[in-house]
Amino acid sequence: MKKPFLPFALPDIDSNEIDEVVDTLKSGWLTSGPKVKIFESNFQEFIAEGVQAIAVNSATSGLHLALEALSISAGDEVIIPTLTFTATAEVVRYLNADIKFVDIDPITLNINIDNIKKAITSNTKAIILVHYAGLSCDMNPILALARELNLKVIEDAAHALSTEYKGTAVGALQSDVTVFSFYANKTMTTGEGGMVVTRDRKLANRIRIMRLHGIDRDIHDRFQSESPSWYYQVIEPGYKYNMTDISASIGIHQLKKLPLFLKRRQYLAGRYHKLLANLPLILPWEGVSTGIHSWHLYVIRVKSNAKLNRDELIDFLTNAGIGTSVHYIPLHRQPYWKNRYKLSNEDFPVSEKAYSTMLSIPLYTAMSDTDQDMVIENLHKALK
Repeated sequence: MKKPFLPFALPDIDSNEIDEVVDTLKSGWLTSGPKVKIFESNFQEFIAEGVQAIAVNSATSGLHLALEALSISAGDEVIIPTLTFTATAEVVRYLNADIKFVDIDPITLNINIDNIKKAITSNTKAIILVHYAGLSCDMNPILALARELNLKVIEDAAHALSTEYKGTAVGALQSDVTVFSFYANKTMTTGEGGMVVTRDRKLANRIRIMRLHGIDRDIHDRFQSESPSWYYQVIEPGYKYNMTDISASIGIHQLKKLPLFLKRRQYLAGRYHKLLANLPLILPWEGVSTGIHSWHLYVIRVKSNAKLNRDELIDFLTNAGIGTSVHYIPLHRQPYWKNRYKLSNEDFPVSEKAYSTMLSIPLYTAMSDTDQDMVIENLHKALK
């Protein structure tokens, strides 16, 4: 008999999301429409008063739109940590700009101010921060440096919905733009999708126009108007990055559950911290000094004195019916980035050491205590 398999991640969906999607399907309006507007409005309220929220079909799209609205172009350089998914970097190349990859902090695994300072040149125009695993970067010194040097700051908050920095929600800080992801394994989901958040109305207006072909009028307003409303203007060659009402229908209810989702993730992370403490592992830094950790990922690092190395531990857990992942293979190791920028592993010693020892173990809100016990018990079997 085949043993049951515990996946690395599962979305937490119930009848509320299902009923809302069915309502959308019956409504006759499937693309960007009333549900997207409701979702955007609710999201703005969730983050903070005074922000603008623009729903898109992915966080990748959102990052691209953010950089375009900030006028990043050929000849510009954008500083990015090497320990991230390729989407963070690829959007810079969409605009023919270039990237300066930097190493990470050995404790938080986030970008830090010292490495940013070393990477700045006369061509540097922006910094893309990644709140790795749901832990906020140390934002105050970075924002101060950006103001001093007139650099734009974009927060890649794909991991960081529900994260706070010193009492302020990520998305409500003083960066130029923040981009969230609603991919299926994130702290909330719309299946595929993302949200761009900014306090700058001019940037928000530009992003809204460019997310749907550069058209100067909202599609729902054009097609639902009770008076002739067919005329529109294309003012730029834009993109097809809009969110659908089907996705927003899921998001409306996922957003309502976020406080409960956060509590569950904090509880599960706390159990891991307590019950894995005596194993030869480096456990994630809890981020007490910076604020609320959203615990999108629980990333462990295998110490050199452990019985198994990282790859052997992944194999052990897989054979035990437990899914894992690695976040991430650093971008300086990926052929395109390595070759384009002539990158060497030796240039990124902290990321290299972290990558060689790290794996992400299951942590998601639909995970039961019994599921988690299975992970914990097998880590003890493998490493003690």
